Amino acid sequence: MNSNEKSVTAAQRWTLALASVGSFMVVLDLLVVATALTAIQRDLHASIEDLEWTINAYTLSFAALLMTASSLGDRFGRRRLFVAGLTLFAVASAACALAPSTGTLIAARAVQGIGAATVMPLALTLLNAAFPPEQRGWALGIYGSVTGLAVLLGPVLGGVITEGLAWQWIFWLNVPVGLAAIPFVLARIKEGFGQGTAVDFPGLLLFTLAAFGLVWGLVRADAAGWGSVEVTGALAGGAVLVVVFLVWQSRARTPMLPLRLFRSRAFSAGNAVMFLLSGSMSASVFFIAQYQQVTLGQGPLGAGLRLLPWGTFVVLLASRTGALADRWGERSLVVAGLALQTIGTAWIALIAGPHLSYTTQVIPLSLAGIGFALAIPAVTKAVVSTSTPTDIGKASGAYSTMRQLGGAFGVAITAAVFAATGGYTSAAAFSDGFGAAMAVAAGLGVAATLAGTLLPPRGDRLCAPRREHRPTQTGWTSRNRRPQGRGSTDAEGARSSPFKLPEDLRG
Repeated sequence: MNSNEKSVTAAQRWTLALASVGSFMVVLDLLVVATALTAIQRDLHASIEDLEWTINAYTLSFAALLMTASSLGDRFGRRRLFVAGLTLFAVASAACALAPSTGTLIAARAVQGIGAATVMPLALTLLNAAFPPEQRGWALGIYGSVTGLAVLLGPVLGGVITEGLAWQWIFWLNVPVGLAAIPFVLARIKEGFGQGTAVDFPGLLLFTLAAFGLVWGLVRADAAGWGSVEVTGALAGGAVLVVVFLVWQSRARTPMLPLRLFRSRAFSAGNAVMFLLSGSMSASVFFIAQYQQVTLGQGPLGAGLRLLPWGTFVVLLASRTGALADRWGERSLVVAGLALQTIGTAWIALIAGPHLSYTTQVIPLSLAGIGFALAIPAVTKAVVSTSTPTDIGKASGAYSTMRQLGGAFGVAITAAVFAATGGYTSAAAFSDGFGAAMAVAAGLGVAATLAGTLLPPRGDRLCAPRREHRPTQTGWTSRNRRPQGRGSTDAEGARSSPFKLPEDLRG
């Protein structure tokens, strides 16, 4: 047990556990649904377009509303919005399980995406608000390992449920988990708010429309074509709205995303890393799972089991990675992890073929998994750990949005390459497209590695007030606060001199 773990309070442990449960539920649902699409198509007589919208409806509402949920949480209460997100996600999951048609299922999936967009950024916000910067790496490592467990179990559990029970049970699983967590959230997590009281409604509208346009263009690019009016119009409109949003944020009295945050190298470079890393990771998982089934002839369960070398390291190493980031800094871990991930992904691209044995896949899958396990907790800490408590919600919302947009971008761009070089007509055709798609995923990994070199060695402070008012209910106080009177007592119980300067003002 390290020093960080020894000093964790009961309130912090509850926050870590409940935030991890929320993230676990959302990520698990995303992965198990992908393995059940064939069963859904057969049971509801769905077309290919219906199946696409089963995924797209969720992706659109999820990506477009992440920043909105974070902003509303700062205004109306982070715990309150987190509970609302859990409730909505559980109710929408029940609606998905009961859906009698694809139209109803698609509508329920859109609502489920709204719930997920509320849960994910607020889980990260509550977690970061509960821990001081020197403990956040350890906490984010635990959080990442639980999320990694969802990645590990998702394909396997989806295969077991789809083959052994029925596809509806992949949605029923969320209901008891979400509803059971709610009373503990209300009882164990203190309410928290962001800075200011006003909601930037123009900013909310502009950003939501911008994100919706960009994601719409990305998810429709494969079906409608990159050169279609629908796709180019959506992407161009989203880009224009991003510019308008940034202009508005520079003038708004209470901006939902203060532009001063981008003055931090850790924040700016970290978000760029996460966009590219998420694109590479999402594309890899999307195509590797299909490669195991279409080319190598595995069923959903067999494909999930063969992804275990990739996911196991995410679970085993993520908690240790966070603690190492506290000790050594984020940049070295991010760059090393991304380099390993890129090597593993490129290796798979080079050896892909219609008769590839599983034993030859184990090493590159393991390298990619180790790389993800090293990089993700460290880059998360780099982006959010340097923010003050009043800005944590905004930083977490921006980070979650970049992660989701990156995933949509990665899948869209690799799907275009796959369509141009291969297809679903035969095992060999799929293998050809898969190799090219994985090469592009490796290229995204190279770009992420280069972006990681721009991170500061040990993070830097966001452009925010020096004085941090940290929640006393979580057992931590500001290391930089001024002593309150002669001979005051600091957080460790030592007597401090009334003439002692704060650490960030010493020469």
